[in-house]
Amino acid sequence: MTRDVTTTDTFIAARDGCRLAARIWRPADADNTPVPAILEYIPYRKNDWTAPRDAARHPWYAARGYAAVRVDLRGSGDSAGILTDEYLPLELDDGCDVIAWLAAQPWCTGAVAMIGKSWGGFNALQIAALRPPALRAIVTVCSTDDRYADDVHYLGGCLMGSDMLPWASTMLAFNARPPDPATWGERWRELWLERLEGSPPFVEEWLRHQRRDAYWRHGSVCEDYAAIECAVYAVGGLADPYRNAIPRLLAGLSCPRKGLIGPWAHTYPDEGRPGPAIGFLQETERFFAHWLKGERNGAMDGPMLRVFLQEPVPPLTAYDERPGRWVGESAWPSDRIVQRRFAFADVPRAITGTQSHGVLAGTFVAWGEPADLPPDQRPEDALCLTFETPPLADRLEVLGTPTVELELEVDRPAALVAARLGDIAADGASLHVARGAHNLTHRDGDATPVACRPGERMRVVVPLSFTAHAFVPGRRIRIALSPTWWPHTWPSPDPVRLTVHAATLILPERPPDPADADLEPFAAPAQAPPLAVERRGGFPSTRIVERDLASGRTRVVYHADWGSHRLLPAAGLECEDWNTDTFEIVDGDPLSARVTCEWEVAVGRGDWRTRIRTWSELTADRDAFHVVNRLRAYEGDELVFDREQAVTVPRDGI
Repeated sequence: MTRDVTTTDTFIAARDGCRLAARIWRPADADNTPVPAILEYIPYRKNDWTAPRDAARHPWYAARGYAAVRVDLRGSGDSAGILTDEYLPLELDDGCDVIAWLAAQPWCTGAVAMIGKSWGGFNALQIAALRPPALRAIVTVCSTDDRYADDVHYLGGCLMGSDMLPWASTMLAFNARPPDPATWGERWRELWLERLEGSPPFVEEWLRHQRRDAYWRHGSVCEDYAAIECAVYAVGGLADPYRNAIPRLLAGLSCPRKGLIGPWAHTYPDEGRPGPAIGFLQETERFFAHWLKGERNGAMDGPMLRVFLQEPVPPLTAYDERPGRWVGESAWPSDRIVQRRFAFADVPRAITGTQSHGVLAGTFVAWGEPADLPPDQRPEDALCLTFETPPLADRLEVLGTPTVELELEVDRPAALVAARLGDIAADGASLHVARGAHNLTHRDGDATPVACRPGERMRVVVPLSFTAHAFVPGRRIRIALSPTWWPHTWPSPDPVRLTVHAATLILPERPPDPADADLEPFAAPAQAPPLAVERRGGFPSTRIVERDLASGRTRVVYHADWGSHRLLPAAGLECEDWNTDTFEIVDGDPLSARVTCEWEVAVGRGDWRTRIRTWSELTADRDAFHVVNRLRAYEGDELVFDREQAVTVPRDGI
C-alpha cells in the first residue's frame, strides 16, 4: 500500500550557517507516523537539471514510507556558498550536518540512508567513512573507492586526455549557473556573482597532482575500508568504468555489503542501457526497508555479488540490450575463480606508436548514447602489437579482472603501454571486452615516478577493467598493445618505440554454477509519473572522427545538444544546454595533442534570462601542461562577468 506524498522546499543550515537547498518528499502523515530518510546529495541542481529524474525517483520512495531528500551541494543550484572542488572536507562535513538535521526532524525515525550515482555515489562512500551516527546504509552507484587510480583524471598513472578537461569544463559551466530568484529574491544576483568569481576551474588543481599524493588519498575510501561500518550496496555496469571499484569494495569492506553489476552504462539500472534494465527502485527499497525499518525481507540473502555475464555480439557503438544471463558469487573474492594463463611465444616484437591510435576507443564514461561504445576494433588493432589464441575449442566464461604480464623495453625516459582485450569472430570482427593502461614511470608505484632507462627490460603488470564475458568456441582471444592510446591517455613527450619480449594474458575463469538458475529474478522497472517537461530542439550526441590525410591530423569531435526544456507548470525554469569537446593530434607529433571544450548554458524564467559561455583548452610541450579557461556570463544581453586565465604546470613523469 502506498501513502499520499507532500513536497517541501527548505534550507538546511550547515555548522557554519551556510544554507543548503533541499527538496523533501515525504508521506503526508509522517508527522504522526515518522519515517526513515533517504538522502541524495549532489551538485546537479534540483530545480532544473535533475528535476525530471528526481521526480521519477524520490516520490516513489516517499509513497512507500520514506522521506526522500534531494540536497544541492554548497555552491550549486539554490544552495549558498561556493563549490571549489570535488569531495573537499567541507562538502563531507556539510553532508554529515544534513544527515544530523534529517535524523532530528519530528517526521523522521532517526534512521538515514544515502543513495547516489557518480558524484552522489562517491560522497556516499566518503561520508559513510566518517560514521555519522544516524547513517545506517548507503547505495553507491557508478562510483569509486580510489580517486586517483579509478576516476576521470588519471588511469594507470596516465593523464586522461579524454576526460580530465571535459569533466572540468562541465563543472565550470555547472558552477557558473545562477541560483533561482524565486528562491532567493534580489539576493540571487549577489550570490551568482560570488559564485562566478569564486569557483575555480577544477582542472588546474588536478594537474598540480600528477602522482598519487595526499590530495587524492583524501576521499579514497580504499585507504581505510574499516572506517565504513554501515551497510553498503555497490552497483555499476559493465559499460561504465567505475565497475572496477565494486569487487574491491566487496573484498575490502568488513561491514554488511553486496554488489550488483549489470550490462549498463553510467546510468541508474532502471534506466539502464544497454539493457536489460531492472526494477532498481524495488531492489533498493527492499535494501532500505531491511536496514532502516528492520524488516526481515531477505534483502541480504543470496549471493554477495550478482553480475550479468555477457555473450559475444557484433561490435556496435550502442545496444538496446546485451544477451547474457545473471550469475552470482556467494563471496568475493570467490574461491571458485581460477586463473587461466595464455603465454604468447611470438616475441620479441617492436612497434613505434601511432599517435592517433585510440580514436575509435569509444567514450571512457559511456552514458548509453548512440556513439558511446567502441566500434569494431580491427582498425585499432592494426596499429598495435597483437597476440592471440587459436580458435577456442571450448567455452570460456570470464568473471573478474583480467591482467596482462609483460616483459618490455622502451627507447624513451617517459612512456606508457596501453592494453586491450578483444573477442575475435570468425570473420575477423574485433569486439572490445576490457582495457587498461600503465604509465611506465609509475612501475614502482603511483606515488614515486621513476624515469625509464632506454633499452632496459622491465616487468610490468597491466590490470584491465573488470569484465563478465563468455568466449565461445570458434572465436579467438586477442590482446593489443601500444605505447599510445589517444585521447584516453595523454601522449608521452616523444614518439616511443615499444619492444615486447614476453606477454602473458591471465583471465579469471569462472566454472559453470548450477545455482545460477535458481537466482531470484529482478522485478521490471517501476513506472513513476514523469515530471511534465516541454522540450524543443536538441538531438542525440554525436562522435565524429575526421582525418586530414595530407597533414596527418586526426580530430575527434563530440557534440551534445539537449535543446531547450521548460519544467511545467508555467512557473518552472527554462533551460538550454549544448557542449562540444574536440580532441586533436598529428601522427608523428605527440606534442600536437590538444583538447578544447565549449559549453553554452541558458537558464531563465519569463523576463529573467541568464546565459553562460565557457571555453577551455589543454595542450602540452615537452616540459609542461598549459591550460586556458574562459568564462563569460550574461544577464539578458548584458555581459556581467568575463574572465580568462591561463596556467602552466610542469609535467611530472607523464
